[in-house]
Amino acid sequence: MIKTIIIGPRGKMGRLITQITAASEELELVAGVGPKNRDYIGQDLGQVTLLGRDIGVPVVDDLANVIERCDVIIDFSTKEMGMDVLRLAQEHNKALVCGTTGFSSEEMEQFREAGKKIPMLYAANTSKLVNVMNKLLQLATAAIGEETDIEIIEMHDRWKKDAPSGTSKEMGELIAHELGAELSDIAVYGREGTGERKQGTIGYHSVRMGDTPSSHTVFFGGSGERLEISHHSTDWRGFAKGACDCAVFLAEQPPGYYSVSDVLKI
Repeated sequence: MIKTIIIGPRGKMGRLITQITAASEELELVAGVGPKNRDYIGQDLGQVTLLGRDIGVPVVDDLANVIERCDVIIDFSTKEMGMDVLRLAQEHNKALVCGTTGFSSEEMEQFREAGKKIPMLYAANTSKLVNVMNKLLQLATAAIGEETDIEIIEMHDRWKKDAPSGTSKEMGELIAHELGAELSDIAVYGREGTGERKQGTIGYHSVRMGDTPSSHTVFFGGSGERLEISHHSTDWRGFAKGACDCAVFLAEQPPGYYSVSDVLKI
């Protein structure tokens, strides 16, 4: 069994990841780690994550006190907690799956550098279907990217903290790479004013409203026709299952910087 610590177990993703891990035949929960001063610190992880039963696993607020118990850490918390988790994972040589978004380019470079020391998997989106969509985007861009106008529309609930979403940024980076460019050089975020669309750019549009589930659509607009590639989620369980699959994969790998594509072998 792969001994696993969940960071942010009370969060939307953390709860589902904990529930799936608790039922797994490959992963074993050893601790949950929440932010300091939360009222559920010290309680049983099963109760905190709404399993409805005790599972004999504590929720603590200091990863350093429990990190030696684990083989792999799964972190879907906040960018502030995420950087501390990254530091401790490296100090203790623990495999880390991180799905937290909102990091700066400089912070993301620290995750890539961590791959030189530990098995490190960063994914803005751990859904198997989203990562298949990413592969389709690469194929479409290679075939028609230079002759079409590319626009990305992403939708999330009103509580989403970062815009554009980490998933849509990852999509844009894949597309930009296929075009031989950097996303930071060709991305246009929203539009106002006058003037024609600049050729070779990638347009971004972020929608935040109500409890809208995650939704991403990439448009390739040509003359007289357009191609749309979309992913729509109805709940978060597929993302959580994907994160657990990543943890199982990562526990068997040498140090390196991995992606969900490595897990899926696509």
